[in-house]
Amino acid sequence: MTGRVQGKVALITGGGRGQGRSHALKLAAEGADIVAFDLCHDLKSVAYELATPDDLNQTVAEVEALDRRALGIQGDVRDLSALTEAVSRTIDTFGRLDIVCANAGIASFTPGLGMEGWAEVAGTNLVGVMNTLHATLPAMSAGGSAIVTGSFAAMIKGGVGGEPGGLAYSYAKRQLVDYVKWVAAAAALQGIRVNGIHPTNCNTRLLHNDGVYARFRPDLENPTRDDVLPAFATLQLMPNVPYIEPEDISNAVVFLASDEARYITGEFISVDAGAHLKLLE
Repeated sequence: MTGRVQGKVALITGGGRGQGRSHALKLAAEGADIVAFDLCHDLKSVAYELATPDDLNQTVAEVEALDRRALGIQGDVRDLSALTEAVSRTIDTFGRLDIVCANAGIASFTPGLGMEGWAEVAGTNLVGVMNTLHATLPAMSAGGSAIVTGSFAAMIKGGVGGEPGGLAYSYAKRQLVDYVKWVAAAAALQGIRVNGIHPTNCNTRLLHNDGVYARFRPDLENPTRDDVLPAFATLQLMPNVPYIEPEDISNAVVFLASDEARYITGEFISVDAGAHLKLLE
């Protein structure tokens, strides 16, 4: 099946690499023009490197290679004015905005950082999503679709815990569940749908870094990727699945963005190999 979002325009935060780039390419392959928005510099609380300007340019180039138009914009989702300006550039360039992926997110397990870690993670993963929707929804019309990236961490009792950055990650993702329902109820009156996706571990840099490895294998001084794979797999109910791929989430994004999901709103889809089923009571 092709052309499911033909002629539409999608704005994707965190579009420089990882899940965001995957969403951009999948939507472009289905006919959408793309605006990729990304911070493109590192943050103190994040122990792994974030996307760079070159990464963002690569996303644009790969979209254009699919014969779709693309625009790369550097900016911070914590800054509402930056997102408002991005929406203005989107309308000026493409004349419309139909799909929004509020995807930008970070994880911080940096010990000793204190509340700075909380502020950067909650500011990006919760306030950043709210800013994205608050900037984009007024520019969308009936038939539009907004998709929020949640996390399986939202369902874990007590969250991923630990230092303030880890607590902020779970807090932000959990708050998004309620937020999506309420903003979906408001947007439905305009014919706009708002949904979310809860991924489990995903094969991106957010997962593959020393901070996450140490959290999954605290018994080892310097755990490697091979060391953590068995521990990663314990989260999922389906056997031998340490993580899912960005494309697995992108498939759900395209579904929610398309007319196939025209009557689905206020919902979260779990793309997690059954991880949430392990929490049944």
